[in-house]
Amino acid sequence: MAVKTPLLPAIPDSKLAELMTLLGGSDTVELKLTVPAEQQRAAIQGLGLDPLDAQIRQVVFFDTPDLALDHAGIVVRARRIQGRPGDSVVKLRPIEPDSIDRRLRRLDGFGVEVDAIPGGFVCSGRLKEEADSDAVRKVLLGERATRKLFTKEQRALFKAHAPEGLELDDLAVLGPIFVLKVKWQPRDHARKVVAEMWLYPDGTRIFELSTKCLPSEAFQVAAEERVYLERHGIDLSGEQQTKTRTALEYFAGEVAA
Repeated sequence: MAVKTPLLPAIPDSKLAELMTLLGGSDTVELKLTVPAEQQRAAIQGLGLDPLDAQIRQVVFFDTPDLALDHAGIVVRARRIQGRPGDSVVKLRPIEPDSIDRRLRRLDGFGVEVDAIPGGFVCSGRLKEEADSDAVRKVLLGERATRKLFTKEQRALFKAHAPEGLELDDLAVLGPIFVLKVKWQPRDHARKVVAEMWLYPDGTRIFELSTKCLPSEAFQVAAEERVYLERHGIDLSGEQQTKTRTALEYFAGEVAA
């Protein structure tokens, strides 16, 4: 038997208890949906999105060519953001909220989030800090050490979970990738929605729609989002792609080559 929840996956009984536990220990939930390439143009038109409203971002990941951090459940990332400061992130996933050190949990930049897509969910913990966009650019150009993008607390979190002997300055620069992001409040919808278009160097595009909510609202918001998206002709049954996974695999392959 499975419990069906719109936008959230069809959850087997064996996984429902796990999801409820994760929700109980999380700060936020992000509901995500990627739109297949052949439907992206129609989806953009149907939602009334204006490309000129998009904010430009540059995203870069740091890992080894064989993705040792990814295999260890660690994501290291930095972003440059048009018109505002960038940021740097050290993320652990999957993670059990109850296993997080209390000192880490109390840090201002730390948060626990459940990401849910049709077909699955994962809980992550991330330590996010502001980063100067020019400093990120210097790292991309090889003019600045990677470790200098990250705070003392972020470096400590990395060291505690990274494979033994691996340092931030040992990591390859994977990227950057250009991202267009629009956040808007649809007139016919109660919640803000985010649209992101990730533009990969080989011409691949991932178009993702998402919204965030409190864990206690997850099932209700998922139902509302399904109604909203279907009303605008968005297909919820397409194959799902993850932005980070696609970027890591693409750029790691490029570095290895």
